[in-house]
Amino acid sequence: MGNISFKAQGKEYSVPEGTRLIDIAKDFKDEFDEEIILASNGSRLLELSKEVIEGSEIEFLTPSSQSGRKTYVRGLILLMLTAFEKLYPERIQDVYIRYSLADGLYIDVGEEAFTEEMLKALEDKMREYVEKDIVINKRSISTRDAIKLFHNYKMHEKERLFKYRRVSYVNIYDLDGFEDYFYGYMPYSTGQLKNFDLELYKDGILMETKNFHIPDYAKKILRHDKFFGILKKSTDWGKLMKVQTIGALNDAIAGGNLKDLVLISEALQEKRIAEIANDIHERRKDLKFIMIAGPSSSGKTSFANRLGIQLRALGFSPRLISVDNYFKERLESPKDENGNYDFECLEAIDTELFNNHMTTLLNGGEIDVPVFDFVVGKKNYEGNYLKLQENDILIIEGIHCLNDKLSYSLPRESKYKIYISALTQINVDEHNRISTTDSRLIRRMVRDDRTRGINPAQTIKMWSNVRKGEEKYIFPYQEDADSMFNSALLYELAVLKPYAEPLLFGIPHDCPEYMEAKRLLKFLDYVIGVSSENIPKNSLMREFIGGSTFRV
Repeated sequence: MGNISFKAQGKEYSVPEGTRLIDIAKDFKDEFDEEIILASNGSRLLELSKEVIEGSEIEFLTPSSQSGRKTYVRGLILLMLTAFEKLYPERIQDVYIRYSLADGLYIDVGEEAFTEEMLKALEDKMREYVEKDIVINKRSISTRDAIKLFHNYKMHEKERLFKYRRVSYVNIYDLDGFEDYFYGYMPYSTGQLKNFDLELYKDGILMETKNFHIPDYAKKILRHDKFFGILKKSTDWGKLMKVQTIGALNDAIAGGNLKDLVLISEALQEKRIAEIANDIHERRKDLKFIMIAGPSSSGKTSFANRLGIQLRALGFSPRLISVDNYFKERLESPKDENGNYDFECLEAIDTELFNNHMTTLLNGGEIDVPVFDFVVGKKNYEGNYLKLQENDILIIEGIHCLNDKLSYSLPRESKYKIYISALTQINVDEHNRISTTDSRLIRRMVRDDRTRGINPAQTIKMWSNVRKGEEKYIFPYQEDADSMFNSALLYELAVLKPYAEPLLFGIPHDCPEYMEAKRLLKFLDYVIGVSSENIPKNSLMREFIGGSTFRV
C-alpha cells in the first residue's frame, strides 16, 4: 500500500492510502474553537469516516458553518432517538421531530405524559453515549429493503417516502443498534455531540442545540406561546388534511386528490385571514395602522392585498404603503462592517419622515407619499396624496414593522401588528423536518428569476445575509405581534418543483453555490412535481410562480 498526496486547510500532506479524514482532522483540532464535524472537497461534502483521495483539497467544517450546523443537529436527533428507544421502546413510534424553536427543536413524544424524571433519564443516557464516544455507522441498502426495514420498525412515514424514491440505494445510519434514515450527513461519533440541553416544553421536549458563535441579537429570539401556537395550528392543519409528510403529499398527488388539497389549503388560509380581519374590526375604535412584517418570501404583498379585501367586506377602506418607499437617500445610507450599504438595518429608513407622515395622517392631515427609486437611490414625489377618511385604515408592510422604533411617534393602540412567515407544515418523515428556510429560499429563487432577473446562484449567494437581517431585525420582535399568519401551503413544494429544478440544474459545478444547489435538488427529488394550473389567481403561491390577480 503506497502513499497519497493531497491538501488539507491549504497544507500539503502525504499519508498512507486508506487514511480517513477523521485521522487527518486530529492534526487540526487546535486550530478550531469547536469540534471538526465535516469536510469538503471543492463542491462536495464529506463525512469524516471517508478515506482521503489522491489530489483532494480538503477544508474542515465545524458546527459554526451552515453545513456543519445541520450535521451537528442531525447527529443530536439520532443520539436522542437512540437513547429514547433504549429507555422507552414502547413509545419510540410516538416521537416526531416537529419544529425549530429558537436555538433548538421541539419534539412531540405522543399524548401520554412525559415527566421530569423521564426527561432526566433521557438526557443522562444521551450524555452517557457522548462520554463513550461511539462511532456512528453507515450502510447502504436497496430502496426495496429500506421499505421492508422501516415497515418492520413501524416507521411508516419513511416507508411511504421510499415508495417514491427513484434511486436504487438508501444510506442507513446505526447507533448502538438503532437504525434510521437521515436526509443529509452525520458526525463521525457521539463524542462530537457535547453541546445540548433538554427541557419539557408544552406537551413535548425542547432540545436546545447551544448554537455556536451566535450573536447576541439572535439569542433574543423567543419561543413563547404565540409563535408556538401558530406552529401547532399548522400541524393541526396537516393532520386535518392527513398530509404531514412528503410521502403523504405524494400519496395525495398519485391518488388524484391534488385539486381537493389545493382548495382546502387555500380555504384554510382565507379563513385565517378573515379571522385576523374580524379581530381588527373588533378593535376598530383606536386602530389606524396595520403593521405587517415577516422574513423574505413570506408572501407579505399578497397577504396584504387579501387582508385588504376582507377588510373591505367589513366596511373599511384599506390603503397600502410600503416602508421601502421611506429609505434614506443613497448617499445617506449606513454601511456595514465591509463598507457595503446596509439596507436591512433600521437606520437605512428615514424614520423621522416616516413618523412625521404617519402622525400627520393620524391627526387628519394630508401627505404626499414618496416613491423610492432603487436605481438612482432617491425618493421621488409624484403627487400620490393621501388623507385618511373616517373608514380608511392604512396597511403598512416592511421588515421593521414589528419594531416600535420604526413608528415611535404612534400610540400603541393605533397599531395592529401582524407577523407572517412560511412555516412549513410537513416533514420529510418522522425524524427529518423540512426547514422553513429552505422553503422560503426555493420560493425566492423562483420569484427572483421571474421578476428581478436575478439568477439562482445570486439568490443563494445573498441568502446568508438575508437570513442575518431576519435574525437581527424581525425574529426578536415576532412575539410583539397581535396576530400571526402562516403563509405556507401544504401542496407548495410540488408546485414549486417544476420551476425550481431547471434553475438549480443550471448552476455549474465550478460555481461556489453548486453545493447548495445540489442539496436542494436532492431535497426536491423526494417530491412529485405537479402543474400550477389549479392554483387560484389570488393564491399567495402566485406571488412566486406568476399569474397573480394582484400586482406582485
